[in-house]
Amino acid sequence: MGTDAPRSKGHRRVRRLLIALATVVGLVLVTAGLGVYTVTRSFPTLAGNVEITGLSSAVTVTRETYGIPQITAKTASDLFLAEGYVHAQDRFWEMDFRRHVTSGRLSELFGESQIGTDTFVRTLGWRAVAEQEVALLDPVTLGYYQSYADGVNAYLDTHQGADLSLEYAVLGLQNPGYEVEKWTPADSVAWLKAMAWDLRSNLDDEIDRALLSTTLTPTEVSQLHPDYPAAQHPTITGSQALTLPSAGAPRAAEPAPDSTDAPAALASVDSYAGALAELRAHLGSVPELLGPAGGEIGSNSWVVSGALTDTGKPLLANDPHLGPALPSVWYQVGLRCQSITADCPFDVAGYSFSGMPGVIIGHNERIAWGFTNLGPDVADLYIEKVTGDNYEFDGVAKPLLLRDEKISVAGGDDVKIEIRSTEHGPLLSGFDGTSYQRIASDFPEATGLTPAPAPAAEAGAEQTSYELSLQWTALTPGHTASAIFALNQATDWTSFRAAAALFEVPAQNLTYADVDGNIGYQAPGLIPIRASGNGTLPVPGWTSQYGWTGYIPFDALPSTFNPPSGYIVTANNAATDPSYPYLLTADWDLGYRANQITARLQELIAAKTPMTAELMSEIQGDNYSAIAATLVPALQQVRLSGDAAEAQKLLDGWDYQVDVDSAAAAYFNVIWRTLLHDIFTGKIDDGAALTGGDRAFSVVTSLLDQPNSPWWSNASYGTVGQESMLRRVMTDAAAEAADLMGSNPQDWQWGSIHTLELTNQSFGKSGIAPLEWLFNRGPYELAGGSAVVNAVGWDATQGYQVDWVPSMRQVVSLENFDDSTWINLTGASGHAFHPNYTDQAPLWRDHETRPWLFTPAAINAVATNTLTLEPAS
Repeated sequence: MGTDAPRSKGHRRVRRLLIALATVVGLVLVTAGLGVYTVTRSFPTLAGNVEITGLSSAVTVTRETYGIPQITAKTASDLFLAEGYVHAQDRFWEMDFRRHVTSGRLSELFGESQIGTDTFVRTLGWRAVAEQEVALLDPVTLGYYQSYADGVNAYLDTHQGADLSLEYAVLGLQNPGYEVEKWTPADSVAWLKAMAWDLRSNLDDEIDRALLSTTLTPTEVSQLHPDYPAAQHPTITGSQALTLPSAGAPRAAEPAPDSTDAPAALASVDSYAGALAELRAHLGSVPELLGPAGGEIGSNSWVVSGALTDTGKPLLANDPHLGPALPSVWYQVGLRCQSITADCPFDVAGYSFSGMPGVIIGHNERIAWGFTNLGPDVADLYIEKVTGDNYEFDGVAKPLLLRDEKISVAGGDDVKIEIRSTEHGPLLSGFDGTSYQRIASDFPEATGLTPAPAPAAEAGAEQTSYELSLQWTALTPGHTASAIFALNQATDWTSFRAAAALFEVPAQNLTYADVDGNIGYQAPGLIPIRASGNGTLPVPGWTSQYGWTGYIPFDALPSTFNPPSGYIVTANNAATDPSYPYLLTADWDLGYRANQITARLQELIAAKTPMTAELMSEIQGDNYSAIAATLVPALQQVRLSGDAAEAQKLLDGWDYQVDVDSAAAAYFNVIWRTLLHDIFTGKIDDGAALTGGDRAFSVVTSLLDQPNSPWWSNASYGTVGQESMLRRVMTDAAAEAADLMGSNPQDWQWGSIHTLELTNQSFGKSGIAPLEWLFNRGPYELAGGSAVVNAVGWDATQGYQVDWVPSMRQVVSLENFDDSTWINLTGASGHAFHPNYTDQAPLWRDHETRPWLFTPAAINAVATNTLTLEPAS
């Protein structure tokens, strides 16, 4: 389903009704004053006085032209109550939609088409784990979440239906009986599970390797999943001399799988290949609230010490790469206690998530921090032998853990589902969305794979099947919900690391800087230690041989403080070099972005150029393509004729910058997409296709040194060898480019085909043009690309359209916080047609930033609206 929540594949009658009604709504909005009222009635009150039950004293909310709120309160409970109220003012539909996703309740909004997605999410158990985590919160932290919920509910007390957001007016056409529920702390905490799911490390690679092994040799599989090139690309920390705690003995990291890595007890992949293919299809059905999962989701963050800057104090840059959404996944906010005390310790600003209290990324009055995805291997698939309601473990038949749940369906009957688990975790195979199918022969024929017979059963006995269970750190209740507040009030490296120790799932790279001039890096998170195996393939679940024995101790996780180089770069590259004694993952981002950022910093150092906030922003917009620099010399050697030869001339003298107006970038990227298609079509299935990012870069680069590799030959296209393949690809690419951009190569521009449509996560993908017109904006022509520092990525299996982006950009100056800069992808408001709906998007597109003011005097000087929230009389 992706984020296509309301797309109704099996609900055609409702869809036809929606089309008709939406057309009418669109005409009304365009032609009638009533339409203006329908659109604007949900716009929030930004000035004046509003009474709110639950406040102990007045709270001020100032906003400037871009609508970013700065909240000031006397107590912490009032501060977070006001944040909840303000989030609901601007973004409640987004919050409500997200909580329905994370609790497996989309069917309550959009009907029977979402039953399969709800079943899968409930099988994962996000909401159940969130409720357990709420029960573990200490009283102070629980009070923060409850105050936030009270603020959301205070807004709901006086707003309902279309008064909340335009989306509810549209929803009412399909689901007129829907009523908004009160907000709860579990609604907030469940969002952490969605974050963890979208940043779930190498689960997709694990499935991919196993399925590839059904048709390819181990060497070919390894070629498609290359190791991190530690000799050519930087690691975050380099070598570390660790004094390891006594808890949890280290184990040497294992290499990526080869022919000798498959466990001897492992059943043939053919015996569970159908279950794997079925699971891969289900993974694609879960809404991607942060963006496409897997290796392409990343981020950049780096920090430089004052010894290298123009101010003598550190600079910290961060731009997380996530899926584009409207509104942006981030919500900019400032949270300030009038007086900093033990009971009200917050003076923090940055990027929050609507639906969660606190600030996720930003700075307070003492420190600044940034996030990128560490990407450790924290999820393993186990092949389980299941017979009836039992599964085998160490030679003993154990009963499955069974749980019944009910899915409410808008416009339909309730659906009851049965969720089954082993001691490893939930079974993710053998169900069709509403009921479980328990024999291997029932795997969908659409997988194209024929499962081998399951273990033989005695005559008259129930048949045994191979099924897949998931062990994942996010399914163990933890303390991440407390980590945000600890980060927000940290004042130095010691308290920062204490906060990081609470950040268990998803494991992140945390960059750090403080006003005293220190810089640092800490990798937090629960990262399992395995009894055997390296997490790159599914392993037998019927034996304890492959279980988890514990987690890497926090003090042994990668960390560095004030390194001699004076800078730290994290871009999802390997956190450590091969000497690190624990296995973190075999599936790092392969480091092209990290390499380029490091090279830019080293150039400035070599030139003795002091680094400035402006230079940091400039590096965030770096469009250098490493694969172009590697592949173009080979392309220039190919003999072409006619139109292709004219297009080839565009590559002469090209600086490998994938700029928005570059003709060479346009032609190269069409070549790149065509090349990946023609090399691998017919050799790997569509689910394993390379999307064009860092892994594809590495694979093709290695093949350039093997001109006679079988990968270059494809009988389907009549190519034999590298030159033959490149000639065909360049000729076809020139013809496609002409179809897309016109016959004159000089007129081609990368941005004309590399476009972004900002899309509402629900109705914006309905397939109903009037609805999409209401909620979507764009398209925007963009520079950048995959595995480029300016990571405006695209999926080569789908086209050239943008599908992940720098979701925000920040540069923090520790010398003077008012000299910091920031930008969001869209705007503060989630209300279509509000002035702040997409007002930051043109600036973001053009790689401009805005001043990020922090001190009260600077904030008040630009304030355009002040809202006072008062205790109810």
